[in-house]
This record gives sequence, structure tokens and C-alpha cells, in this order.
Amino acid sequence: MAEEDIDLNSIERRMKGALDVLSSEFGGLRTGRASASLLDPIVVDVYGSTMPINQVGTVSVPESRMITVQVWDKANVSSVDKAIRNSGLGLNPSPDGTLIRIPIPELNEERRTELSKVAGRYAEQAKVAVRNVRRDGMDLLKRLEKASEISQDDHKLYADEIQEMTDKMVGKIDEMLASKEKEIMQV
Repeated sequence: MAEEDIDLNSIERRMKGALDVLSSEFGGLRTGRASASLLDPIVVDVYGSTMPINQVGTVSVPESRMITVQVWDKANVSSVDKAIRNSGLGLNPSPDGTLIRIPIPELNEERRTELSKVAGRYAEQAKVAVRNVRRDGMDLLKRLEKASEISQDDHKLYADEIQEMTDKMVGKIDEMLASKEKEIMQV
């Protein structure tokens, strides 16, 4: 019996990885409220290489409509400022010594709709990733059955478990998307 070859925990872990990626992508979507994770995708050119913004300064949220970045090295302030401006997030930082203040402007209805569509694309990418993991699991089952390492009954049993996992993960993705869309559209 090749049951050790069929690692359902590994399949589930890979599917949860897609959820984790989706969660971090949703964290980077601006909703009108300040969030330190909004700056996570930003990389800064410093010391001859690119580094995530949280490795050149402390990102904090002192109030609901403001993010601050306390840059550790004064020489990097202009690089951090430039990276934030060029990030495509529509933010306008204002440096003050080594502290950079980033006010979060209100979102208009058009921008909210656009962000909602982006969230939908992120969710669809996560669903595709989950389905790819499912396909890999199903292909493994077919190979093992063809090689007579598992029976048809075992194949059906494992296939049902993998499908159940897939349905559960897709349901979670849909819940996360609905929650994010509600957050984006909230005025």
C-alpha cells in the first residue's frame, strides 16, 4: 500500500499557502484606513540593493488616517520617500528629519470599485493556485492506481478527501474576498 506516498497534510499545507499569500495581498490593498501592511510591497533602493521598507525603518500607525516611517539612517530618507511616491499606491509622503509622515486620503467611489476588482483578481489567483494543488493530488492518485499501488476504492476515498479540502479552501477564499470588498466599499 502506498498510503505514505499520498500526503494529504502536504496538499492541505500547500492550499493554505495560497490563503496566506492572498491574505498578505489583501493587506496591501488600501481601504482608506491606515494599515502598516499597506507599505509591505514597497522596496527601497539602499546600500546598492533593494530592501523591504520595514528593513530600513520602523513602520507604525499613530492614528487612523496616518502612517509613519521612522527611517533608521538619515541618508536613506530620500530613497524611502521616493519609493513610497513611486509605489503606485497614490500616497504623498512628507519627510520631517528621519520621520516620514504618510497621510491616507479618502477614497472616491471610482477608486473603491477599482480596488474591489483588484481584490477579485487576487482571489481568483488564489483559487487557481488551490485548484492546481488539487490537480497535482488527483494526478498522483491516478498514477498510483495505474501502477497498482492503490485500489480504485482508495483512489475514490482520497479523491473525495482532496475535493472536500479544495471546496473548503475555495469557500474560505470567497469569505475573505467578501470581507475585503465590504471593507473597501465602507465609506
